[in-house]
Amino acid sequence: MGKRVAVVLAGCGVFDGSEIHETSAVLVHLSRNGAEVKMFAPNIDQMHVVDHVKGSPTEETRNVLVESARLARGEIQDLTQLKVSDLDAVIFPGGFGVAKNLCSWAVEGKNCSVNDQVKSTLLAFHGAKKPIGLCCISPVLAAKIFPGCELTVGHDTNDDGRFPDSETAGAIQELGCKHVCKKVNETHVDEKNKIVTTCAFMCKAPLHEIFDGVGEMVQDVLKLA
Repeated sequence: MGKRVAVVLAGCGVFDGSEIHETSAVLVHLSRNGAEVKMFAPNIDQMHVVDHVKGSPTEETRNVLVESARLARGEIQDLTQLKVSDLDAVIFPGGFGVAKNLCSWAVEGKNCSVNDQVKSTLLAFHGAKKPIGLCCISPVLAAKIFPGCELTVGHDTNDDGRFPDSETAGAIQELGCKHVCKKVNETHVDEKNKIVTTCAFMCKAPLHEIFDGVGEMVQDVLKLA
C-alpha cells in the first residue's frame, strides 16, 4: 500500500505562489513511488499578485487556495480540512508564496510570523512523529517552529555564484537551528525531528539537477514514513 502524502501549496507561480517546477517534481516523484497524494492550501488572500513578465506587483487580489487549484488540476482542499490521522507525511514545495503567503519571511526575515493553519499543520505532523519534507525556501517554516532542528537551503556562502540567497542559512542559524551545507542534488535528513530538506531553486542549477534533488527529498520522506 502506497504512503498517503499531503502536499501543501502557497499559490501558483514562483514570485507570488508555489514554484511550479518544484511542485511538479514533487508530484512526479510521489507518483513514481506509488504514493497517494492529497493537496491542500490555506483559503486566504495572497500577500500580493506579481506580473511574472514584468516582475512587479499588480493591483489584483487573488486567493491562495483558488490559485493553488491550478497546480492541483482542481483536486485540492482547504488546509483546515487536513487530518493528520489520515496521512503518513507532508511536503511543502518552495516558491516566494511560502515566504509571502504561508509566512511573512519575505518582508520580516527571521522575525516573521507563520500562518496559523500552516503552523498547526506542521506541529501536528511533528507531534505525530510523521515526516515533513521541505524544499527551496520552505525550510524557514521549520526554522521558526522547531528550534534546534537541522535544515539545508544549500550553502551558507555564495563563493561560486550559485547560491545568491545564501544569507538565509545564516538567518536559520540565528533562529537557533543547525544549517547543513548540501549540493542541489542532495538532501539533509534530521532524523530526530523527521524533517527532510533540499535546496532546489535556492541554487542556480540546471532544471534536471533540481528535479533530482527534489526526488531525493521525496524518497527520504517516504523512507521515514
